[in-house]
Amino acid sequence: MVGYIWAFLIGIGIIYSLLSGNINVINESILTNANEALDLILNLLPIIVLWTGILKIAEVSGLLDKFAHVLNPLLSKLFPTVPKDNKALGYISSNIAANMLGLGSAATPAGLKAMNELQKINSDKNVASPAMITFLILNTAGVTLIPTTILALRVAYNSLNPGEIILPAILATICSSVAGLTLDYFIRKRSQKWK
Repeated sequence: MVGYIWAFLIGIGIIYSLLSGNINVINESILTNANEALDLILNLLPIIVLWTGILKIAEVSGLLDKFAHVLNPLLSKLFPTVPKDNKALGYISSNIAANMLGLGSAATPAGLKAMNELQKINSDKNVASPAMITFLILNTAGVTLIPTTILALRVAYNSLNPGEIILPAILATICSSVAGLTLDYFIRKRSQKWK
């Protein structure tokens, strides 16, 4: 669906530039933006590789398992239908750790594995379980302590103070997580009353 939206927007831009006689702008844009995109990728890649490597080291060293153990009381409250020894909780912990480091790309594989494990214990395979919905909220609104990707973008574009985003990012993600999980809790309680 997103591909269709992008194709539509690009098509509109091309048609408009043809009708307005600005076809040279498209040529310049394609060449300039391709170069800028490559520069951006090359600037972001080392930071993403570094933090993904640190996350992998934490996983291999058992640090993520310890983190999961620390999170177990909280995860047991958030996911009461998931057995305590289920692999999903470990993947959820890994996802939370990656999101805390601002690494959405590193959080995605753990998130997909967590959803797969949650689907295995889902009684209705055609409908998302409450645990899956809670995890989706937690993943989407997850608390970010170090917004790595945003910091890298700010450094790449020569921000005077790239770190000034850290405190607002922490506050914004805490608020979004609390709001999302609170809403999830009340909707779940309300739907249980109707059953």
